[in-house]
Parts: sequence; structure tokens; C-alpha cells
Amino acid sequence: MKLSPHLLEVLKEIGFERLTPIQAQCIPLLLEGRDLIGQSKTGSGKTAAFALPILEKLGAKPQLKKLQTLVLCPTRELCTQVAREFRRLGRRSPGLRVLILAGGTPIFDQLKALKHGAPIAVGTPGRILDHLKRGSLDLHQVSTLVLDEADRMLDMGFQEDLKRILEKVPRERQTVFFSATFPQSIEAMSRAYQRHPQRVTVEDEKVSAPAILQQAYAVEPDDKVQALLGLLGQHAPEMALIFCNLKTTVANLAEALARAKVSSACIHGDLEQHERDRIMAKFRNHSTRVLIASDVAARGLDIENLDLVVNFDLPAKPDVYVHRIGRTGRAGKKGLAISLCAPREISKLEAIEAATGFTIERKAAAKSARARETAKPSAAQEAKMETLHICGGRKDKLRPGDILGALTGEAGGLKASEIGKIEIFDRYSYVAVSRQVAKVALERLNQGRIKGHKFRVHWVR
Repeated sequence: MKLSPHLLEVLKEIGFERLTPIQAQCIPLLLEGRDLIGQSKTGSGKTAAFALPILEKLGAKPQLKKLQTLVLCPTRELCTQVAREFRRLGRRSPGLRVLILAGGTPIFDQLKALKHGAPIAVGTPGRILDHLKRGSLDLHQVSTLVLDEADRMLDMGFQEDLKRILEKVPRERQTVFFSATFPQSIEAMSRAYQRHPQRVTVEDEKVSAPAILQQAYAVEPDDKVQALLGLLGQHAPEMALIFCNLKTTVANLAEALARAKVSSACIHGDLEQHERDRIMAKFRNHSTRVLIASDVAARGLDIENLDLVVNFDLPAKPDVYVHRIGRTGRAGKKGLAISLCAPREISKLEAIEAATGFTIERKAAAKSARARETAKPSAAQEAKMETLHICGGRKDKLRPGDILGALTGEAGGLKASEIGKIEIFDRYSYVAVSRQVAKVALERLNQGRIKGHKFRVHWVR
């Protein structure tokens, strides 16, 4: 790739060896400054496909006060994911700041951050419009505009918001759309707001049967919970994502799994952002094994190495099924997707096969709860990690290496293999530690210092 040495060094550090198809086709075009429509599925590497050219354009020493790039995303979770990738790839650009301007978080902190300026902002359409109305956001010097998951933004009713934002950005700009599908609404927006865009479609990035083993178990509605417990016991996944169609089903299933002592949590649209961050951090770092969600609550989730996806309820639309199961079997790894199919859902299953061309293996669940309990191991397996909350974060100048050093250095005395994922937020951080040494880690962090400072540390429950 025709990238600067500081970016190539970062790619080497993070083990970035070869481009995905969407990256290989998009990066050269974006480096030339072309407008572009990129079409590929979730998990194909599209964030790096636009982040690397943007970071290259900013240079090794970006103008830190001037907003030059605006990325629009449908959800605050996706904004966080995109911003995290910019920071990871841009970590050798001194002082690079990436602002997240999304709903669900206090606007006061965003107003304060905007006064300091930043070259990159990632936001949801509603919150970006809010800042424009307040006069707190200036788009007059934006030279690159990215609409990430553009089709979902239009599906969610953001079309008028997007038009108002696009009209506030200079006409002389690079405009980039990324989308999993290419409906007429995207084509119309492209004609109105892009200049001779290049179209990149990656056909071979679609979910396919060889990458994901797809199974459907015939089960009566009242037997679904017991069937699920049997499957969790049989496959013993470290990370499983279970989809339900309704928020009430999510809540009821969460209670059932808790009674069965399954390490689990659920997310829904009523959660505060900090609570959602806590639940997702515990799931990503293997402190929680099973996450239950509806499609709405699961939008924009940033999850790697997912072992199992379960459709507790089959979705009404085949494309929703494809999006759900596409969260497993990523990066060349085998995935497993299981659907619990009640008799009335057979027509949905057949419609999914007809629309996608997938072959979904039919399986028979054990006929009775007693048979399932004797035939399969218990689903009540503990998560292998515990999570600690540190009352300090990015704005306290903490980095993952500082926390790792405090735990594995002379004062901490733990092995690096006993430390898991570390996530840094603005004012707090999460670190996963092996369950066997969690109490020792908590004591030593509370007694010691991180980067020369004392921080309060407690369990995340």
C-alpha cells in the first residue's frame, strides 16, 4: 500500500498482514481522492478501508484543531467502534484526537471537547444536527465525509437528517458511502451528493455455508428454553449471542438463564450508555459467556471471535437472518449458527433458504427435558475471566500498557497470560483478569499505583 512509514509501522505492530477484498479495492481509490460506494457485509474490514486513507491524508502531524473528516454512523455503538479503530490505526500520529458525537451520552462533555477541536469526528445524524443547531460544530473545513452503514441509516429514518448535514459540508469534498445493500434510496443519494463515484462490490464477502455451519432444531415453543440450555451445554461456547424478536422475550430468557446459573447478560434499548458499555465490556473480555439481545439492541455491536449465534426466534426477513449469523465465522474462522424453529416458523426457515441459497441442516431436539438433561453436559459453566473497573481513563492519560504494567510489574506480580482485554473509556477503564487471580489483582491495584497515580478499583458485577 502507498502509505506513510508511520502508518505502515502501526500495521506491522498490530499484525496486519494482508488486505481483505474490500480494503484492496477501496484503499487505492480513496487515496486518489475519488468518491466511492463500497458494498460489503459487516465484518469485512471496511472501517480500515476508509480509516487508513483518511489518516494518510491527515499526515503524521495532523492539524489538531481543524475538523477535516466527518463519519456518520447509525448508532452510538458503531460510532464507538469506528472511533476505536481510528485511534488504533492512528496511534503513531502524535496528539491525534477523534471525537464521538452520538446520542445517549451527555452533550456537555461533547461541547467541551469541541472547543478543543479535533481533525476527526464520528457521530450519529441526530446528535450532529443538534450540534449544528447549537452552533457548536463547524463543518466548513470538512474535506472527507463518510456515511458508514448508509442503508441502515436510511432504514432508520435518517434520510432528511442526512440531507441537512450533507448540505452543510463544502461541495468540494470527498464523499464515501459504505453499505451492505444498494437500495434505490442509496442510488438517489449518490446521484445528488457524489461526483462520479466508483462502485466497489465485494460479492465473495457474503455469508456462505462453508464458513458457518447452519442448523435448525425443530422444537415446540414451550420447550425452547430447555433446548437452548441443552445446546449451550453441548457446545460450551466461550461467547454466544442469542437473538430474540421481542424485548419481553429477551427479558424472560435472561431470567431463565440466570435461574439455570448460566453466565449471561442481556442488552435492550432502555439501558444507559455506561451500563451498556459495562455489559459489552464483560462480554468481549470473556467475563460473561452468553449475551441475549433483540436486533434493535444489537445494532453496531463490536464483537470478535464469536463462537455461536442462536436464533431463539427466527426473524421475519431473510436479510436480518444473514446479518445475525454473519457475526460468527469471521476472519476465516469456522462459525456455528443454530435456530430454534417452532412449527409455525417453518415457513420463515424455508423463505430464508429460498432467498439466500443456504442449506440449513435440520436437527431434532431431544423429546423431553429429562432426556436432554441426561444426554448433555450442564450449561452452567463459569466464565473464565472477571472484570475490574478502574476509576480513570483516556482523559487521565491512561493507556492499556499502563494498566498491564501495573498488574505484571514488580508491584503487581501477575503473569501477562492472566490478564485479558483492556478497554479505556474517557473517565474509566475495564480490565479482564483470570478468575483464579482476580482477588489478588484487585488488592494490588488498590494498594499500588498506575502510572504513578492512585486510582480506585472495584469489581464489575
